Amino acid sequence: MRVNKTIKLTAVAAVAALALAACAEAPGDGATSAAPTPVQTVKPVDGFKPCIVSDAGGFDDKSFNQLSFEGLQKAAAEFGVKAGEVQSKSDADFKPNLDSLLTANCSLITSVGFALSAATVEAAKANPDVQYVLVDDAADNDFDGKKDAENIKPLVYDTAQAAFLAGYLAAGYSKAGKVGTYGGMPFPTVTIFMDGFKQGVEHYNKVKSANVQVIGFEGGDKGTFTGGFENNQKAREAADSIINQGVDVLLPVGGPIYQAALPAIDDSGREIAIIGVDADVFKTDPKTEKYILTSIEKKMDQSVYDSVMTAGKGEFSFDAYVGTLANAGVGIAPLHNFESKVDATLVAEVDALKAQIISGEVKVTSYLAK
Repeated sequence: MRVNKTIKLTAVAAVAALALAACAEAPGDGATSAAPTPVQTVKPVDGFKPCIVSDAGGFDDKSFNQLSFEGLQKAAAEFGVKAGEVQSKSDADFKPNLDSLLTANCSLITSVGFALSAATVEAAKANPDVQYVLVDDAADNDFDGKKDAENIKPLVYDTAQAAFLAGYLAAGYSKAGKVGTYGGMPFPTVTIFMDGFKQGVEHYNKVKSANVQVIGFEGGDKGTFTGGFENNQKAREAADSIINQGVDVLLPVGGPIYQAALPAIDDSGREIAIIGVDADVFKTDPKTEKYILTSIEKKMDQSVYDSVMTAGKGEFSFDAYVGTLANAGVGIAPLHNFESKVDATLVAEVDALKAQIISGEVKVTSYLAK
């Protein structure tokens, strides 16, 4: 489907509305991966208690909530403290969940996902002595170029750089001369993947005098979107629409929407590779092993871990963190089962391209690029 530009505040509400309405899970409750046993190796400042709240995806989403949760739990274990945690089921949970973490005497609260931005800003303004970390959002809901509360540390990721590499790789791998992408909704955190991917394909075409086509995305916010972030019939229809145009590499951007592409590929009877997003999907979702060419990773586990460690040591900075190829905050995952299927020369070219992006020789544009 074609979707025109949507303002951020409306988009946040739309995402939340797609979640199943249910009560939030209390801090510390819920089925999540087991936290490491606290064994203190680093002494924290007095009263330090790190806590985390998920968006509607929950901490077992095999994506950014899970990665952020694991990063915080790792740091908490090193400090020998028990972290607080609470999972959201809908947008209605955000404020009470944040309030519950204050009641639990959390000194550092990590909110995961841009959907929590407005609620986190409100909480931070009301509690200036509490440190907040906001994952995957700049905390700039009035769009004035500055974060809306001084006691928030935004963690954002210039995934266009890593997606550029994935686009170049996809173009070089493709035998059909067509690669495709589609997203959940046309938010900047979604289209940054699609745009970087498109730029990478275009760079391949330029240096190779090739004509690999990108199906499903024209640039900006114009392209194919499912209208949400769920593995549902709309996600299947989007996958089918791209696959039916002859692509042999597919980049679905939007949490679990990639799952609908797996049966679509099987039903097509063709060999079509998928590029994952956020985490190394080959590892987080074993059923994808035969499909995953690579994944475009946000190193949210590491950046959350680093933020918690500096806070616990009393060295916390509220300056925004921007993950890039240079600081290893973004990257592409190993080829895994596709290693034998990708020409070694192409792999070397991707490695060289990474160095060129880091040095500035090759420019990748995005809303996060300096």
